[in-house]
Amino acid sequence: MDATILHAQVILDHLGFSPGVLDGKPGQSLTAALKGFQESRGLKRTGTLDTPTMNALRVYRAMRPVRELRLTAEGLAGPFVNPLPKAASDQAKLPALGYRNVIEKLAEMFHTTPAVLIALNSPQTRLVPGIIVRFPNALPSSRAYDAKLPDHWRKTLASLNVDASQPVGAKIVVDKSDQVLRVLDAKGKLVAQFQATMGSARDPLPIGRWKVQGASYNPEFHYNPDLFWDVKDSVKDALLPPGPNGPVGVIWFDLSKPHYGIHGTPEPSTIGRAASHGCIRLTNWDAARLSLMIKPGTPAIFQE
Repeated sequence: MDATILHAQVILDHLGFSPGVLDGKPGQSLTAALKGFQESRGLKRTGTLDTPTMNALRVYRAMRPVRELRLTAEGLAGPFVNPLPKAASDQAKLPALGYRNVIEKLAEMFHTTPAVLIALNSPQTRLVPGIIVRFPNALPSSRAYDAKLPDHWRKTLASLNVDASQPVGAKIVVDKSDQVLRVLDAKGKLVAQFQATMGSARDPLPIGRWKVQGASYNPEFHYNPDLFWDVKDSVKDALLPPGPNGPVGVIWFDLSKPHYGIHGTPEPSTIGRAASHGCIRLTNWDAARLSLMIKPGTPAIFQE
């Protein structure tokens, strides 16, 4: 784990140019995040931590890359589901598709992976109330979410360390070439960017101009095998309960293109690296953050 890279990732994450998981490693997600940040600051889009970019990031150097926090009973609370059934018919019997265990929950809270938490601490670190643990600094500056939002959604935003203060997005652009979702303001300025998974050879991204029709928070998921080419005909429909480990994670943005949406994921480390069935998949924390930037009617342009 590279300390300089982790610090850059933490700053980019706070500024809304998501590098995906905070892991202190180079890769395509960091490259894309740097290009977005560079574009927003009028710098050359090199995708590297070159001198001009480091100088621009240095303004935020007071933002510590790692925080030591004392674990609480509330932060460690479930429900947990382990093992998580693979079959939709078995998942449908559960009350919720929650995290598998405490370390998976803590990793998602701090925009990282269990492996990173182990590396920052030790395999022997006990995850019990009162223990001090080191985390990537994903802590928000504010959790003063709009009181009009449902209680359960404000709780989800807080548990994912989503900052209540977000820029206003006027348009979304999903760019297949860079595997990112961009948020533009009313003047066309890039104000946020998230690494995304979008489509596959069998289910390509639906190129065109669409609209975000609304968002479902912590949604149930109607599993319809007819919509998935890689599911056997013998598999039956199922209504899956909500939860961060559900097929669409913690949120579903409905698009004007039938059966397509923007949503979260149960596997954040696969974003930008795995295929989807045509929808746009973000980490749960990025999808939740997007919900504070846009509203129903926001244009969504999907392009090559």
